[in-house]
Amino acid sequence: MAIEAGQLAPEFELLADNGEKVQLSDYRGKYVVLYFYPKDMTPGCTTQACDFRDQYASFAGLNAVILGVSADDQNKHQKFIEKHDLPFNLLVDEDHQVAEAYDVWKLKKNFGKEYMGIERSTFVIDPEGKLVKEWRNVTVKGHVEEALNYVKELQA
Repeated sequence: MAIEAGQLAPEFELLADNGEKVQLSDYRGKYVVLYFYPKDMTPGCTTQACDFRDQYASFAGLNAVILGVSADDQNKHQKFIEKHDLPFNLLVDEDHQVAEAYDVWKLKKNFGKEYMGIERSTFVIDPEGKLVKEWRNVTVKGHVEEALNYVKELQA
């Protein structure tokens, strides 16, 4: 069942790229921009991560943290962060339990093959832990700016 705006966002605890356990509740009092992406080092995911990197200071200035989630392991996340100088954590969801909780673990098709994977999606969670906005099946171009503008509007 999909979560909806106004509901408490599903709590989770995941391993981060740096080896630390991260819980959503660690960020109470801040906005959380939680984005799910298919795979480290792929063109679209790299563009999206670099767009978030380039706007990192703007999000931070709005009391917002960025967390990326994929099914890649900690080692892949570390390499991705190092290669692209990403200033935010990437979280390991190898068993895709969090992706399922946020209803982004979907049947996908690529070159005629069907497989299960993460549907690129972004969620904004308010300082009390409520989901306030979701974008599903995201197109990378312009998305980070749209998310940033949304967080700005929340505080206007």
